[in-house]
Amino acid sequence: MKLDTIIAVKDVEASARWYEQVFGFKSNGVHLAVLKDEHDEIVLCLHPWDMDEHPTMVHPEIAPGNGLILYFKTHNFEAIYQRVLAMGIPIEEALHVNPKPNKKEFSFRDPDGYFLTVTEYHEYQ
Repeated sequence: MKLDTIIAVKDVEASARWYEQVFGFKSNGVHLAVLKDEHDEIVLCLHPWDMDEHPTMVHPEIAPGNGLILYFKTHNFEAIYQRVLAMGIPIEEALHVNPKPNKKEFSFRDPDGYFLTVTEYHEYQ
């Protein structure tokens, strides 16, 4: 089984470009963007608000992502961290070592307000 996470965004093309810049993802599509990593695996899908009448994607005025963290485990941690800093993206949780996996991580928000945490790659114990 595989989970394809889909989030609603205001501007699919702009959000796809942002995710491409930050993470180096490849994107296909304009009306629905499917973001893939360097191994051509789907990482995230970007969907416009109110396009297909999905019940959780019809009220863009509600704060996005309540109860959701998009948690990116990556082997490219340092490069992503440097890109985020270079892009001037505000950091919401400073670079630190998470004591559970004993890996570095930091957090910020995407242009639509979704909370993102980027961590050094690890497997769950």
